[in-house]
Amino acid sequence: MTAAPAFRHVAADFVGVPFSQLTDASLLSGLLIASAGAAGFTAIGAPVVHILPNDGIAAVLLLDGCHVTVHTFPERELLLLDILALSTHEPRKALDVFARRVSARAVHSEVRDRGGVPATKR
Repeated sequence: MTAAPAFRHVAADFVGVPFSQLTDASLLSGLLIASAGAAGFTAIGAPVVHILPNDGIAAVLLLDGCHVTVHTFPERELLLLDILALSTHEPRKALDVFARRVSARAVHSEVRDRGGVPATKR
């Protein structure tokens, strides 16, 4: 028997995203901050953003105990979003911020509960 999960994990694929959005570090950094705020997360610093050799971007916003990350692949018109949140927060609110601002042909997402702990120790 397991207790309530400790975390919620959202993974999302944004397909058919314009090159201009996938290579816009300022836009993506701002979306990391806005998405964290919308979900009630507490950031523990500014987003860390790296521009990759293929014009893609890898960025992370560390949260109190969790994170929001984004990776872009302009040659594939693809943005991958990963949100790990304490179960006391709703990471879908963070996903919604990206969904409203990123122009994607399709968005595929899944939510998983993570870190369930045994109710009793053996």
